[in-house]
Amino acid sequence: MKCDKALSFWFVPAGFLFAPLLLILDPWPVARTIALVTISLCGLWLGLLGVFMAIGLARVLRSGDVLPDEYWFRLLDYHPPRA
Repeated sequence: MKCDKALSFWFVPAGFLFAPLLLILDPWPVARTIALVTISLCGLWLGLLGVFMAIGLARVLRSGDVLPDEYWFRLLDYHPPRA
């Protein structure tokens, strides 16, 4: 999940950067194809990370274990307020 969290956040800003890049590269079909293949491979990688995360969570839930709240707090780098 840390890998998914670390690599997912850059995909949306990259999409905003790739749109103008594709317009600039439009006159050069080879460069445009390389950019489209790069975008596609990044999307595929992000999808695979999501699938692996879902498989891991399903394995934990199927075994009957519970992920403690501290795990989620550590993953999100969140420190709950103390009472």
